[in-house]
Amino acid sequence: MENILANQALKGGYCNSLTQYSRFLTREVKIGDIALGGHNPIRIQSMTTTDTMDTLGTVEQTIRMVESGCDYVRITAPSIKEAENLANIKKELRFRGYDVPLIADIHFTPNAAEMAARIVEKVRVNPGNYADKKKFENLEYTQDAYNAELERINKKFIPLIKICKEYGTAMRIGTNHGSLSDRIMSHYGDTPRGMVESAMEFIRMCEAENYYNLVISMKASNTQVMVQAYRLLVETMVKEGMNYPLHLGVTEAGDGEDGRIKSAVGIGTLLEDGLGDTIRVSLTEDPEFEAPVAKALADRYVNRTESQKLKVESSNVLHHPELVEEQSPTYNPYQYSRRITESVQHIGGHYHPVVMIDVTKENLKDPYFLSAIGYNYSAGLDKYNLADQACDLAFLGDNLPSFSFPGNLKQVYNYQTWLKLQDKNNCHPLISIDDFNSTAVKDEHLNFVEIDATEFNHISLHQLRNVVLVLKTSASHGMAEQRAFFIALQEKNIQIPVIIKRSYENLDADNLQLYASTDLGALLTDGFGDGVWIDAMGQDLALINSTSFGILQATRTRISKTEYISCPSCGRTLFDLQETTQLIRSRTDHLKGLKIGIMGCIVNGPGEMADADYGYVGTGPGKITLYRGQEVVKKNVNTAFALDELIEIIKGDGNWVEKV
Repeated sequence: MENILANQALKGGYCNSLTQYSRFLTREVKIGDIALGGHNPIRIQSMTTTDTMDTLGTVEQTIRMVESGCDYVRITAPSIKEAENLANIKKELRFRGYDVPLIADIHFTPNAAEMAARIVEKVRVNPGNYADKKKFENLEYTQDAYNAELERINKKFIPLIKICKEYGTAMRIGTNHGSLSDRIMSHYGDTPRGMVESAMEFIRMCEAENYYNLVISMKASNTQVMVQAYRLLVETMVKEGMNYPLHLGVTEAGDGEDGRIKSAVGIGTLLEDGLGDTIRVSLTEDPEFEAPVAKALADRYVNRTESQKLKVESSNVLHHPELVEEQSPTYNPYQYSRRITESVQHIGGHYHPVVMIDVTKENLKDPYFLSAIGYNYSAGLDKYNLADQACDLAFLGDNLPSFSFPGNLKQVYNYQTWLKLQDKNNCHPLISIDDFNSTAVKDEHLNFVEIDATEFNHISLHQLRNVVLVLKTSASHGMAEQRAFFIALQEKNIQIPVIIKRSYENLDADNLQLYASTDLGALLTDGFGDGVWIDAMGQDLALINSTSFGILQATRTRISKTEYISCPSCGRTLFDLQETTQLIRSRTDHLKGLKIGIMGCIVNGPGEMADADYGYVGTGPGKITLYRGQEVVKKNVNTAFALDELIEIIKGDGNWVEKV
């Protein structure tokens, strides 16, 4: 099919626009009867967890996935026998009336890919291990040796390209951060640029054979790396006249709330900028639970229009602040760097981002409600015990508590109520920007000044002292509006700390987490924001608190708990991932700041958990190999003893603390 580049200028550097919603137009790729890219809807997919040789089990799980919202279903084919059995699976699905396109997931085995490409509608190959080498060796490559190795890979890859052309089979070139080849690592290191170049090599091989039925992905468990890699990919493709569809996903996101928040941060950040044609949310749960999460993320953009143009009205006041599109952004979208600010009372500067929560609807006569935001009150001792996720700021509006708040928790009141307080210790005002500029009485230490992202006046902002801005927006594409405000601050070298506030109405708990993770996570990923305030009246305080901290954790801007990098399971998995993840979590979730990888097989082993401190990897039936980083510490440990052995390794490194 003819390529449609539409002269996309990428005024946003890696996207059409940084200030208005505009979906990046990609080439349309046919996958069976369901087209991807172009002007088609964002497609949803997931992956089976059954043994591929279990034909009926795989068929029944596939049907559940389709009924939960999957447009495509991926099935692992680790060897040629599984690839051959895809024909039986497809036949049974068609017999039952299901025409869902099937995707074969391939690692290491070109012959399995070549067989699968004759059967299914799409094959996924990982350039890091498809005929390439991944032995975690630090190899030195001369340019001649590098080119010779690339030519060897090309010869191995061409047969698959030709089969895909002959059978009309699509292909996903799926780079994973943790499985870059030794050859790529030797030249580019463990970087987003290395991920992009790994994929581009394979894309160029395909184009040399006039094969264009491609989809590209850049997955990582680290959301910053994942976002940066996709952005670099788009920029690189467009420079070479390409616009292949993008498959979005955060690999090994984990389970439950953590998995959903982490996925929404990575995927949502890209969707906000119009990038992404298909989504897979990788949860360590049954695959039919993944599609509804992915669909909720995608559906948010169905009615998102390009009519939200942001306009400059004058030189001093920015109504709907606009970044001038022809200029480069004031930050580097390909490398994380936090916006420089001057700290005010432990907010901003080098301090981690704070969490602010509205408690105005709570019973302010009962100190026990504070347990929901991390402060557990003991009546016998008349003191508070702080949890790892203890909120920093409580907004009380015009309500006064009848008990003493914990000293670590700052109280924020509406300005007029704050004025009347006899004891203002640890109490601070929230006031509008106009009122703040006109009033004579201010808090000499800390003032929270609320400002809409549509109102930027650099003259008045330069004059502010002892102020933290609370930045709000009511725009449907509010992330871009708030980002434009931050860019304007940087352009004028205004270093006031900013708490990002987003308000949500009539959302259930699941969508609140997904929307807030997208809106706040996108800004934090670019280094913007010194705090978060999720305003969701009527929602459970504990949910708002855990979501706030979860977003900070997912963006790597504030670590408050143990992180689990666990794969979503597939037919290669050698143990029950869900059960094992919960068991490991139950004994290690108090180790704040550690990252533990839990991988079902060696394919998703040391590579995919590249970011983990410790790893627990299935290497055979009933056998586990334990890692410190990417280094094997103990091989083939019996499953019954593996967790105890892992804990002993953590203790030996001095990273263990006992549960309180």
